[in-house]
Amino acid sequence: MAKDSPNIVVVSGGLRSPSTTRLLADELSAQVSANLPNANIDMIELRELAHPIADAMLSGFPSGALAQAVESVYASDGLVVVSPTFSGSYSGLFKSFFDILERERLTDLPTLLAATGGSSRHSLMIDHALRPLFTYLGTAPVRTGVFAATQDFGGHSSAELGERIHRSVQEFTRAVTASTRDPQAFEQEVTPFTELLARGD
Repeated sequence: MAKDSPNIVVVSGGLRSPSTTRLLADELSAQVSANLPNANIDMIELRELAHPIADAMLSGFPSGALAQAVESVYASDGLVVVSPTFSGSYSGLFKSFFDILERERLTDLPTLLAATGGSSRHSLMIDHALRPLFTYLGTAPVRTGVFAATQDFGGHSSAELGERIHRSVQEFTRAVTASTRDPQAFEQEVTPFTELLARGD
């Protein structure tokens, strides 16, 4: 049975402040909140975790604020991800964050895919890059992705973008509401640090 107060995590991979990626993440968050008024929404700004993410890539485990962000994703009932487009794909920081997650803990997690870029010519990156990544991670991406080009901001948002946001959020809302996924069912015992070091060797 779906939760009355689902936990929704929004991951924004923007590298600048302010960024169009964060603007799109905020818009999607607001739309999800309107559709799921009892939801608990947690915004994760990867820019603020860049150094801890790099450390975790080297050490094999997250700590501090990054560990809290990772646990928030694991405990979520729905995931919204937004990445800027670099060379036709997601950013390295965005990929690094998801590289440190245990994909078994993401199984069947309803996920809304979104991206930003300088031109609408990059819109296919959602289906060519983001969707394969999250399918590999075992999540359950909704059908409609959201891509916003630079011209869609600053008061020039297109009707088509608004429609895609509406449609995607509707699909996401239905997926979260219908999901029988229990985040606790995927919890694993904490691996001792000495074992993690041995794996690295």
